[in-house]
Amino acid sequence: MIWITGLVSFLVGGGFGVAGLFAVLTKRRSKILQTKQIIQNMLKNAHDDIERKRKESLNELKSEMHKKRSEFDFEMKKAKMEFQQVQAKVQKREDALEHREVIIDDLRKELQQKERDLARRADVLVGDEVKIKRLYEELVAKLERISGMKQDEAKKVLFESLEKEVKLANQQWLAKIEEGAQETAKEKSISILTTAMQRYLADTVTIHSSSVIHLPNEEMKGRIIGKEGRNIKVLEMATGIEFVIGDTPEVITLSGFNPIRREVAKRALNKLILDGRINPTRIEETVAKCEAEVDQAILETGQQAILEFGFRGVHQEIVKLLGKLYFRTSYTQNNLVHSKEVAYFARSIAAELQLDTEIAARAGLLHDIGKAVSAEVEGPHAVIGANLAKEYGEDPIIVNSIACHHEEVAPSSPYGFIVHIADAISALRPGARKETLSTYIKRLEDLENLAHGFEGVKKAYALQAGREIRVIVQEDRMDDAKSLVLARDLAKKIEESMSFPGEIKVNVIREKRFIQAAR
Repeated sequence: MIWITGLVSFLVGGGFGVAGLFAVLTKRRSKILQTKQIIQNMLKNAHDDIERKRKESLNELKSEMHKKRSEFDFEMKKAKMEFQQVQAKVQKREDALEHREVIIDDLRKELQQKERDLARRADVLVGDEVKIKRLYEELVAKLERISGMKQDEAKKVLFESLEKEVKLANQQWLAKIEEGAQETAKEKSISILTTAMQRYLADTVTIHSSSVIHLPNEEMKGRIIGKEGRNIKVLEMATGIEFVIGDTPEVITLSGFNPIRREVAKRALNKLILDGRINPTRIEETVAKCEAEVDQAILETGQQAILEFGFRGVHQEIVKLLGKLYFRTSYTQNNLVHSKEVAYFARSIAAELQLDTEIAARAGLLHDIGKAVSAEVEGPHAVIGANLAKEYGEDPIIVNSIACHHEEVAPSSPYGFIVHIADAISALRPGARKETLSTYIKRLEDLENLAHGFEGVKKAYALQAGREIRVIVQEDRMDDAKSLVLARDLAKKIEESMSFPGEIKVNVIREKRFIQAAR
């Protein structure tokens, strides 16, 4: 029984084991089926993807092939068209060449025909030439018998007659042209000069060679004269101007032909009168200050003249020379006023001739700067002025215009003629100049120049209307004996070089000062 129970238990337990095994196997089989299904799905998806990509690649390949075929067809059509165009051009050229060949053949035939015609004409001309030559010889022989002259003689007579007729006709033609040109030039020049003169209007001012100083009282005359005339002597020596004290009450006249020195003397005397301290030392200090003031006034006057015309780049020394011209005269005409007039006239004439007006005006303004230099510089003022202009950087055209305005130098441009004409207009217009005073001043300048020509002369002043020449010598180079010899030589030189009424007093002054300071 026991074994039956055990067998039953075994069988029951085995049944449960088989059932469990079956369940496990069933579960595994299900998983295997699922896995298989997944694998099949994956294979199907991969196959579908491969098929899709194959179709896409095939479509792209077809599209690319279609594109390439289209491009190939286009290029073929283009090449075919170009080939047809080239073929048409070639055909056209071939047609043109054929046409030219036809024309050339026609021309060749025509030329050959003309050559044959010319050959026939040449034969005829040779025969005619022989006949003409024979007739010519017969006519020459008859003419020689009739005229009694050989052929060469007849030719000579004929040529001489023709030469005379041609020369006469040529001279008449040239005379007619010259007459017309002169008349036209005369009318044009009158028009230009009239226009230039009408555009400029200016007052004429006569420059006097003396200045009058009014004194506050008669006592001031004595103070100006000083003890034993010491003050007035120092004034005259320092300024080079003669101080004339006459019978007219409260008046002193400053006499001197040099306007710059006279202006210095006038300013100095007015300052001394206002200050009240009049002694030799104070006089010399005041004169020195006034000289500096006049130098500044000269510079400002020159600058004003330059500014009036708007010129640029004018050297400072030329500006000073222009300022000095204001204090100088020529035949009573103020030189700076004259130079401005010349500049205005030159500018107007240049404008009428359509030339550079600035060059013409600049040359006109600077044309007389040679008159502003000191008397020691020798030579014509035009040449001196040209040398100064060249030295201070003026244009060569302006330099030449200055040099030639008195015809010492030939003009190299139209501006030289323009300045010469403008200078003549300013000088010769009515009332511009007076001969008498200018001649007098020229004589005084010549008198001073004679004195400056001697060695050792420091300063020279013509006084008493040219009846006295006061010469101040360099005390360290001239002793008393040499000063006496200088006075005699200068007097002799004046007698030989100048003509003058009466006599001229030669006054040589040699002064030596010894100065010591006391402390």
